[in-house]
Amino acid sequence: MQQRVGLARALALDADIMLVDEAFSALDPLIRRDMQDELLDLQEKVQKTIVFISRDLDEAIKLGDRIVLMKDGFIVQQGAAEEILTNPVDDYVARFVEGVDMSKVITAETVMKKYETMAYLTTDGPKAALRKMANAGISSIFVRKSGILKGIVTAKNCRAAADRGEKTLEAILETNIYRVTPETPAHDLFPLLADSPYPIAVVSEDGHLMGVIVAGSLLAKLSEVTKIENGKT
Repeated sequence: MQQRVGLARALALDADIMLVDEAFSALDPLIRRDMQDELLDLQEKVQKTIVFISRDLDEAIKLGDRIVLMKDGFIVQQGAAEEILTNPVDDYVARFVEGVDMSKVITAETVMKKYETMAYLTTDGPKAALRKMANAGISSIFVRKSGILKGIVTAKNCRAAADRGEKTLEAILETNIYRVTPETPAHDLFPLLADSPYPIAVVSEDGHLMGVIVAGSLLAKLSEVTKIENGKT
């Protein structure tokens, strides 16, 4: 509760920049996580610039949009968490970040594949969608309308719809698909991939498809990062 009061006092001053110096270091792990979450919620509401000092890398990764690593009073490296973890500038930084669970740092935007072949709900029918899938060598295709992702159709369902003489994709459109934001950690993607027969769609805030995630690309990226961490090429 004293930590919450301290945050309240700092916010009451309505300063443009807040300095938080290892505020949660003496707390037990459960309360510490709660306070971290509360700080993130407060920052989203009040939109203040917060300089948070911590010796805990996991805490820095969770709280910081930008991380600055210092040694002997000098800045060694600065940047987003993913940049620092995947491209440490020297052995000091590499040792400092070793052991971090990269699946919690790598994001959907990093592992997604660009998706160039799309079907259009207003103009494409089953036969047109089948042709696009055949040309791209895929068995399912995402469908959009007015630029917004609406769902996915499969080659099997398109073939059946074409045989029935259907002219649109409406009846076979599968809308129950997983959509994630570009910032979603890779760690959260594994259960979605295991639970879905379709690729995961990475969408922007306005619903536009940015890319797709398949198990192969996710595992390949994590493997690549692990090799870099271990000093292999």
